[in-house]
Amino acid sequence: MTQIDRRFVVGALLATAASGPAFGARCRIARASLDAGWWPRPGLPARIQEIYPTVLDGRIFVAGGLEARDGPDVDAISDQLFVMRRQTEVAIGDTEAIRIACDFDWESRAPLPEPRHHPNLVGHDGFVYAIGGFRAGNGGIWEMIPNTTRYELGSDEWVEMAPMPVPYAETCAVSLGGLIHVATGRQPDAAANANWPDHGDRGDHLAYDASRDSWTRRAPNPNPRNSAAGAVLNGQFHIVGGRRVGGGNSDQHEAYDPVADTWQSRAPLPQAQGGLAAAVSGGKLVAFGGEYFDNGGGVYPQVWIYDPELDHWQAGPDMPTPRHGLGGVSLGDEIYAIGGASSASGRNTTNLVQRLRLAE
Repeated sequence: MTQIDRRFVVGALLATAASGPAFGARCRIARASLDAGWWPRPGLPARIQEIYPTVLDGRIFVAGGLEARDGPDVDAISDQLFVMRRQTEVAIGDTEAIRIACDFDWESRAPLPEPRHHPNLVGHDGFVYAIGGFRAGNGGIWEMIPNTTRYELGSDEWVEMAPMPVPYAETCAVSLGGLIHVATGRQPDAAANANWPDHGDRGDHLAYDASRDSWTRRAPNPNPRNSAAGAVLNGQFHIVGGRRVGGGNSDQHEAYDPVADTWQSRAPLPQAQGGLAAAVSGGKLVAFGGEYFDNGGGVYPQVWIYDPELDHWQAGPDMPTPRHGLGGVSLGDEIYAIGGASSASGRNTTNLVQRLRLAE
């Protein structure tokens, strides 16, 4: 299956979206070993992929995405916002490697103004921003948008802010140096903007100043691609992996210095992976998941751990349920792998949430 075919398959599966039910929050207590590895956490209330969650004030936020409502394959675009709060964990005893991990159930909050897939969520200056992505319209489900939509938890409201200067999606977005940075992804190649083939890879780098509600341009990423993963490590914006419309999966890895406004190449991923997620724990960058399309297609179980002092990757514990289109965030010293599909394209979309603790 070619990459374009993949998008047509997803498009054929999608149906109209509608808001889901509300989910009350309650605390699920679970005993979990202090040993390194993966542990299950409360699942999402819906099966969703192509999400970019974020963390703000100890809460995880997930909004939008491609949803599987009536079966395991995507058939809708979601407008739902789910929020989960984590309680401080308490060690038990002096010798037992046991603790109580308390994650509240996911709670449904105010939906996005419209169903969107691939919106990048960024926690920044007390708000959650949903940036870019796609919506259904004008003859397709891949109408790319420039929207910057801000969510405030206290009022439970979304507000439209200044849009990006261009539509942008399948990007990486982080909060860094007082700005929101958005880099690499895809944009429309011409006037058409409704289907996946209408867009091409870009290395554009845009920065949003919330105090001025305005966007400016920064140094572009030298390796245009889409579906990469991004995270902030040691004050720099790292982008890893991804794929190119005509070139397949990528192993490239760059780091952006916001002071110098420059990108530098770093050690590439040991394996080219697109549609992956990344997060930071213990001063290291962790990349995981993704999909491939040759030989019938599939998903990657591999987890890669990057040490910035050595500029070196090493293998981590494989994902217990390999997925692509998933989200990755970190809370404390642990990483959450959220949602995604266990088969390539829009098939076998899950609501799984699993948590990784790295070995010390």
